[in-house]
Amino acid sequence: MENKLVSYETMYIIDSTGSEETTAALVNKFKTLIEQNGTIESFNEWGKRKLAYPINDMTEGYYVLVNYTADPSFVAELERIFNITEGVMRSMTTKA
Repeated sequence: MENKLVSYETMYIIDSTGSEETTAALVNKFKTLIEQNGTIESFNEWGKRKLAYPINDMTEGYYVLVNYTADPSFVAELERIFNITEGVMRSMTTKA
């Protein structure tokens, strides 16, 4: 049985206290990962913004929003990678 592609929206927040190069490398890493396993419909870097509440005593983060279609099994793997990647403060994926 073939898996059906599903539309997703993922937002993730990167620790903005690191260098611009570190932030750009993480953004590129996740963009490439999603491109290799799905089809990106839109990719928006919102940039540095104030957090709604402090996370690990930090008040700012670098926001990225991605809309894409992918296999549901990839989304579970993507969330796992977000959780183990240093520099990613939060991530959330929802079905679009």
